[in-house]
Amino acid sequence: MEIILKQDVANLGHKDDIVKVKNGYAVNYLIPQGMAILATESAKKVLAENIRQRAHKEAKIREEASALAAKINGLTVKVVAKMSSKGKIFGSVGNIQIAEAVAALGVEIDRRNVTIAGMDNIKEAGIYDASVKFYKDIKADFKVEVVGDGTETAEESAPAAETPAAE
Repeated sequence: MEIILKQDVANLGHKDDIVKVKNGYAVNYLIPQGMAILATESAKKVLAENIRQRAHKEAKIREEASALAAKINGLTVKVVAKMSSKGKIFGSVGNIQIAEAVAALGVEIDRRNVTIAGMDNIKEAGIYDASVKFYKDIKADFKVEVVGDGTETAEESAPAAETPAAE
């Protein structure tokens, strides 16, 4: 029996695939669960039209995502945070602050799509690699530079007494 999958099914196929399965599997499981419909001639025509329209929309979305990715790719975004004289941040810098810093450059991104390479939050000053995912396989890599805001407390700005190393 030929069916059209309405969603991805493990070990069978992806959404909108036309697959052959045994009658019992289709009638007793896939169709009642809403995972598939019968592959009649009219259903195949509707599927072809839907795929054609979706391809047109997806091409437009891909084009916009590629343009945004080209703007960000390779940039260095500066994030200012309160920190001690030793370079430790009070709190942390996460994807929300990075998304706001990128938005200040004129590109709106969703904070949930920002990832920092190898960590969840940044806790020290420095330069870190980050990426933002715009679409399924379109992403942009950029650098995040975390710097202090220059407002240190009096005890932090006082020079620490150094002891000579015993040799």
